[in-house]
Amino acid sequence: MAVYTDISDDDLDLIAGDYPIGEILSCKGIAEGVENSNFLLHSETGHYILTIYEKRVNEADLPFFLGLMEHLADHGYVSPRPVKTKTGDSLSRVAGKPAALIEFLEGRSMRRVSPEHCALLGRSLADLHIAGGGFQIQRPNSLTIDSWRPLFEASLASKGIDLISKREISEISTEIGDLEKNWPENLPEGVIHADLFPDNIFFLNGQVSGVIDYYFACNDFLAYDIAVCLNAWCFESDASFNITKARRLLNSYQRARPLEKTELQALPLLSRGAAMRFYLTRLYDWINQIDGALVKPKDPSEYLQKIRFLRDVKSVAEFGIDLP
Repeated sequence: MAVYTDISDDDLDLIAGDYPIGEILSCKGIAEGVENSNFLLHSETGHYILTIYEKRVNEADLPFFLGLMEHLADHGYVSPRPVKTKTGDSLSRVAGKPAALIEFLEGRSMRRVSPEHCALLGRSLADLHIAGGGFQIQRPNSLTIDSWRPLFEASLASKGIDLISKREISEISTEIGDLEKNWPENLPEGVIHADLFPDNIFFLNGQVSGVIDYYFACNDFLAYDIAVCLNAWCFESDASFNITKARRLLNSYQRARPLEKTELQALPLLSRGAAMRFYLTRLYDWINQIDGALVKPKDPSEYLQKIRFLRDVKSVAEFGIDLP
């Protein structure tokens, strides 16, 4: 369970006093997520998500995350809206840590992803990029290409050098070097979600009913967000790539926001980069497990397989669509 901070009855009383939600009737820890402590609160006025931000989240970034959620909701996007305190603040403190109370959205994430879900995802991602266009706060991507080699070296410097084969170390180092040499420039940029995995999007009655977890959101290439989704949604459990899912995702996205030729040309390389980003963060977490955390780190080997597949992809046609 992704709960690193326990909250007491006194904490709940303080929350009820800070927010205009009435008496809190129940509080339950939520298993999903790995970065923060999350709770489902039921109060007299409804259901809410309480997030307590842990050490890995920079408190200085919270105005960006919470402001983006409010901006998207204001522009008709299916983002939950932060609940303001009685004094008008989006951010509070619980158990001595920064915290936010977020609207609860109906719907459920899909464990079995179909091509139709990928089509709905594509349109929703394009809508997010369009709605985020007027957001004024900037946040650079802290997990982009410049961070990958230092992150890999940090993993090796701890216990990784004894846990990873020399062959894998050499392979990843070479791959990072190739990505650094060829990483694209001057692609269309904007606000991206950067972590839109299936557990961060809800469906209800055949539609997207909510997109959550904006705590990796940042400013970067819009096409990089698509690359993240190709990795997260279009591979099967046996590591095979599902071209039908990719085609539905990309075509649906393009109906709302047509991709430029340069974006389409860069998409295979961006997808390799996205696979590298998740391989490295999973590797670091796998090596540096947090004492007392009840959440199990994810195996990085899944993304090593994706890197190897995507290394051989030379054209976006292998994702199911052709260049214009």
